[in-house]
Amino acid sequence: MAPVPYDQRDGVIWLNGELIPWRDTKVHVLTHALHYASAVFEGMRAYDGSIFKLTEHNQRLHESAKILDFEIPYSVAELDKAAREVLRANKLTDAYVRPIAWRGSEQMGVAAQHTKINVSISAWDWGSYFDPAAREKGLRLAIAQYRRPDPRTAPTKSKAAGLYMICTIEKHRAEKAGYADALMLDWRGQIAEATGANIFFVKDGVLHTPTPDCFLDGITRRTVIALAKQRGLQVVERAIMPEEMAEFSECFITGTAAEVTPVSEIGPYRFAIGDITRTLMDDFSALVRPAQTVAAAG
Repeated sequence: MAPVPYDQRDGVIWLNGELIPWRDTKVHVLTHALHYASAVFEGMRAYDGSIFKLTEHNQRLHESAKILDFEIPYSVAELDKAAREVLRANKLTDAYVRPIAWRGSEQMGVAAQHTKINVSISAWDWGSYFDPAAREKGLRLAIAQYRRPDPRTAPTKSKAAGLYMICTIEKHRAEKAGYADALMLDWRGQIAEATGANIFFVKDGVLHTPTPDCFLDGITRRTVIALAKQRGLQVVERAIMPEEMAEFSECFITGTAAEVTPVSEIGPYRFAIGDITRTLMDDFSALVRPAQTVAAAG
């Protein structure tokens, strides 16, 4: 059965301070964000009715907007409250939550000082980002052709809509070739990230991950680093060249949508789903679902 289009679903969406019927939350075709990508967004997950790292996500939304030279007209606390309202109003406990802020249709052209800043928060039931069977075996990743840009050429510290255009292209290219996703290098040829997730490698019991100097230092990424250190694991953030993948034994990606997902293959390189990957997957699950972990232990 074909999935229901996102504009034809039931429920409510928080739009500019009000809960609006889902199908009525529309924007005009001359909205600035549609033409010039003047929008920033976040992705969050709710587990058992609680939105993970909610405030941290909304703080980053504010920071992203400032980088794009606009101010979100709602405080972080107001956005936190609105996100919880959306979750309750849609009767969701496990869900994906999407806040987005964008420039409206009051001005057209590159300049946009007189546009209104709109904000919406949506939530929907969204299970595993990747096919569960592929996730169990470890994802197969292609190596992308496009690269993450030099910070001097794009606002790479912002979770800005326009920065994901090349991610969509590479995701499509990978899927057409039979892969689940793609590994992107940066403009220097160093390993950066997947199309929507950060990446980690294991060598001799040590975690290695690229320094996030031209892509987002993901909230899930930071969470997993903290979990690894709690386990006494060494975490090295550094520049990693593609040929080094031949020396790594394990690989996994992290992100709000991806959570912690093992990788078995990147281009010609192969990895095992080893103890460190499985441990961090379990630790992350225990962190986001503490009640279920306690129940299982009892």
